Amino acid sequence: MTPPFRVGFVTGATPDKWARNWRERRRREPLELVPVTEEDQERVLRDGEVDMCLVRLPVNRDGLHVIALYDELPVAVVGTEHLLTLAEEVTLADLAEEQLVLPHRSGWRPDVPQLDWPPMSVKDAIEVVASGTGVVILPMSVARLHNRKDVEHRVVTDLAPTTVALAWRVERDDEQCQAFVGIVRGRTARSTRG
Repeated sequence: MTPPFRVGFVTGATPDKWARNWRERRRREPLELVPVTEEDQERVLRDGEVDMCLVRLPVNRDGLHVIALYDELPVAVVGTEHLLTLAEEVTLADLAEEQLVLPHRSGWRPDVPQLDWPPMSVKDAIEVVASGTGVVILPMSVARLHNRKDVEHRVVTDLAPTTVALAWRVERDDEQCQAFVGIVRGRTARSTRG
Protein backbone atom coordinates (compact mmCIF):
# COMPACT_ATOMS: atom_id res chain seq x y z
CA MET A 1 0.00 0.00 0.00
CA THR A 2 1.16 3.51 -0.82
CA PRO A 3 2.29 5.46 2.26
CA PRO A 4 0.10 8.49 2.92
CA PHE A 5 1.06 11.94 1.73
CA ARG A 6 1.18 13.82 5.03
CA VAL A 7 0.17 17.49 5.19
CA GLY A 8 0.53 19.29 8.49
CA PHE A 9 -1.62 22.26 9.36
CA VAL A 10 -1.16 24.83 12.08
CA THR A 11 -4.01 25.51 14.51
CA GLY A 12 -6.70 27.60 12.83
CA ALA A 13 -5.78 26.68 9.23
CA THR A 14 -8.52 24.84 7.35
CA PRO A 15 -7.14 22.44 4.72
CA ASP A 16 -10.38 20.44 4.30
CA LYS A 17 -11.30 21.79 0.83
CA TRP A 18 -7.81 21.08 -0.50
CA ALA A 19 -7.81 17.61 1.06
CA ARG A 20 -11.19 16.85 -0.52
CA ASN A 21 -9.88 17.92 -3.95
CA TRP A 22 -6.77 15.75 -3.48
CA ARG A 23 -8.88 12.73 -2.59
CA GLU A 24 -11.12 13.25 -5.63
CA ARG A 25 -8.18 13.60 -8.04
CA ARG A 26 -5.63 11.19 -6.57
CA ARG A 27 -7.67 8.33 -5.15
CA ARG A 28 -4.73 5.91 -5.14
CA GLU A 29 -2.58 8.26 -3.03
CA PRO A 30 -3.92 8.54 0.52
CA LEU A 31 -3.68 11.96 2.15
CA GLU A 32 -3.31 12.36 5.90
CA LEU A 33 -3.91 15.71 7.60
CA VAL A 34 -1.75 16.22 10.67
CA PRO A 35 -2.57 18.98 13.18
CA VAL A 36 0.55 20.77 14.47
CA THR A 37 1.16 23.60 16.89
CA GLU A 38 2.80 26.81 15.78
CA GLU A 39 5.72 25.95 18.09
CA ASP A 40 6.26 22.61 16.30
CA GLN A 41 5.36 23.57 12.71
CA GLU A 42 8.90 23.98 11.43
CA ARG A 43 10.35 21.02 13.35
CA VAL A 44 7.81 18.48 12.03
CA LEU A 45 8.45 19.71 8.49
CA ARG A 46 12.25 19.62 8.72
CA ASP A 47 12.23 16.26 10.55
CA GLY A 48 10.13 14.74 7.74
CA GLU A 49 7.14 13.97 9.98
CA VAL A 50 5.03 15.71 7.32
CA ASP A 51 5.64 16.19 3.60
CA MET A 52 4.18 19.70 3.49
CA CYS A 53 2.79 22.01 6.13
CA LEU A 54 0.44 24.96 6.37
CA VAL A 55 2.50 27.21 8.63
CA ARG A 56 2.14 30.61 10.21
CA LEU A 57 5.00 32.89 9.11
CA PRO A 58 7.73 33.67 9.86
CA VAL A 59 9.70 30.47 9.42
CA ASN A 60 13.37 30.00 8.57
CA ARG A 61 13.19 29.66 4.77
CA ASP A 62 16.60 27.96 4.49
CA GLY A 63 16.00 24.72 2.60
CA LEU A 64 12.26 25.36 2.30
CA HIS A 65 9.90 26.39 -0.45
CA VAL A 66 7.30 28.76 0.98
CA ILE A 67 4.17 30.12 -0.72
CA ALA A 68 2.18 32.75 1.16
CA LEU A 69 -1.54 31.93 0.98
CA TYR A 70 -3.52 34.46 3.02
CA ASP A 71 -3.31 36.90 5.92
CA GLU A 72 -5.19 36.63 9.20
CA LEU A 73 -6.28 39.64 11.21
CA PRO A 74 -5.13 39.80 14.83
CA VAL A 75 -7.91 40.02 17.40
CA ALA A 76 -8.03 40.77 21.11
CA VAL A 77 -10.12 38.21 22.98
CA VAL A 78 -11.84 39.60 26.10
CA GLY A 79 -14.55 38.48 28.49
CA THR A 80 -18.10 39.52 27.53
CA GLU A 81 -18.25 41.98 30.46
CA HIS A 82 -15.04 43.78 29.40
CA LEU A 83 -15.27 47.46 28.48
CA LEU A 84 -13.56 46.77 25.12
CA THR A 85 -16.65 44.86 23.93
CA LEU A 86 -18.27 48.29 23.43
CA ALA A 87 -15.80 49.05 20.62
CA GLU A 88 -16.06 47.63 17.10
CA GLU A 89 -12.26 47.37 16.87
CA VAL A 90 -9.33 48.25 19.12
CA THR A 91 -5.77 49.56 18.95
CA LEU A 92 -2.69 48.67 20.95
CA ALA A 93 -3.21 51.91 22.91
CA ASP A 94 -6.61 50.52 24.00
CA LEU A 95 -4.79 47.45 25.34
CA ALA A 96 -1.90 49.31 27.03
CA GLU A 97 -3.39 48.96 30.54
CA GLU A 98 -4.37 45.28 30.20
CA GLN A 99 -2.89 42.05 31.49
CA LEU A 100 -1.71 40.00 28.47
CA VAL A 101 -2.43 36.39 29.43
CA LEU A 102 -0.25 34.89 26.66
CA PRO A 103 2.83 36.58 25.19
CA HIS A 104 2.13 37.90 21.70
CA ARG A 105 4.33 36.58 18.90
CA SER A 106 5.32 40.16 17.89
CA GLY A 107 6.82 40.78 21.32
CA TRP A 108 4.37 43.61 22.03
CA ARG A 109 3.60 44.07 25.71
CA PRO A 110 1.17 46.38 27.53
CA ASP A 111 2.62 49.39 29.37
CA VAL A 112 1.60 48.22 32.85
CA PRO A 113 3.56 45.63 34.87
CA GLN A 114 2.38 42.17 33.93
CA LEU A 115 1.41 39.30 36.19
CA ASP A 116 3.71 36.29 36.07
CA TRP A 117 1.40 34.04 34.03
CA PRO A 118 2.33 30.36 33.92
CA PRO A 119 2.78 28.79 30.48
CA MET A 120 -0.63 27.76 29.17
CA SER A 121 -2.40 26.63 26.03
CA VAL A 122 -4.58 28.97 23.97
CA LYS A 123 -7.63 27.15 25.29
CA ASP A 124 -6.52 27.74 28.88
CA ALA A 125 -5.70 31.40 28.16
CA ILE A 126 -9.18 31.96 26.76
CA GLU A 127 -10.63 30.35 29.87
CA VAL A 128 -8.69 32.84 32.01
CA VAL A 129 -9.96 35.71 29.83
CA ALA A 130 -13.52 34.36 30.12
CA SER A 131 -13.21 34.61 33.90
CA GLY A 132 -12.81 38.37 33.47
CA THR A 133 -9.04 38.56 33.82
CA GLY A 134 -6.80 39.92 31.06
CA VAL A 135 -6.80 39.70 27.29
CA VAL A 136 -5.19 37.46 24.72
CA ILE A 137 -4.25 38.48 21.16
CA LEU A 138 -4.61 35.75 18.53
CA PRO A 139 -5.08 35.30 14.79
CA MET A 140 -8.82 35.53 14.09
CA SER A 141 -9.04 31.89 12.95
CA VAL A 142 -7.60 30.67 16.26
CA ALA A 143 -9.96 32.90 18.25
CA ARG A 144 -12.91 31.52 16.26
CA LEU A 145 -11.74 27.96 16.78
CA HIS A 146 -11.79 28.49 20.54
CA ASN A 147 -14.94 30.63 20.60
CA ARG A 148 -17.06 30.53 23.74
CA LYS A 149 -20.26 32.25 24.82
CA ASP A 150 -18.43 34.14 27.57
CA VAL A 151 -15.79 35.82 25.34
CA GLU A 152 -15.79 38.22 22.41
CA HIS A 153 -13.04 39.31 20.07
CA ARG A 154 -12.19 42.63 18.41
CA VAL A 155 -9.77 43.28 15.54
CA VAL A 156 -6.57 45.01 16.65
CA THR A 157 -6.18 47.56 13.85
CA ASP A 158 -2.56 48.60 14.35
CA LEU A 159 -1.02 45.16 14.77
CA ALA A 160 0.34 43.41 11.68
CA PRO A 161 -1.64 40.43 10.38
CA THR A 162 -0.15 36.95 10.41
CA THR A 163 0.38 35.09 7.16
CA VAL A 164 -0.50 31.45 6.60
CA ALA A 165 1.75 29.80 4.02
CA LEU A 166 2.37 26.40 2.48
CA ALA A 167 5.91 25.14 3.10
CA TRP A 168 7.85 22.06 2.09
CA ARG A 169 11.47 20.95 2.02
CA VAL A 170 13.48 21.75 -1.13
CA GLU A 171 14.67 18.12 -1.34
CA ARG A 172 11.03 16.94 -1.22
CA ASP A 173 9.98 19.08 -4.22
CA ASP A 174 8.50 16.25 -6.26
CA GLU A 175 5.38 15.58 -8.33
CA GLN A 176 3.22 14.97 -5.26
CA CYS A 177 4.17 18.28 -3.69
CA GLN A 178 3.62 20.12 -6.96
CA ALA A 179 0.21 18.44 -7.32
CA PHE A 180 -0.78 19.70 -3.87
CA VAL A 181 0.54 23.19 -4.71
CA GLY A 182 -1.67 23.11 -7.81
CA ILE A 183 -4.72 22.22 -5.73
CA VAL A 184 -3.99 24.96 -3.19
CA ARG A 185 -3.55 27.49 -6.00
CA GLY A 186 -6.90 26.51 -7.47
CA ARG A 187 -5.78 24.65 -10.56
CA THR A 188 -8.43 22.32 -11.85
CA ALA A 189 -7.84 18.67 -12.64
CA ARG A 190 -7.61 19.57 -16.35
CA SER A 191 -5.35 22.60 -16.10
CA THR A 192 -1.67 22.34 -16.82
CA ARG A 193 1.02 24.07 -14.86
CA GLY A 194 2.43 27.08 -16.53
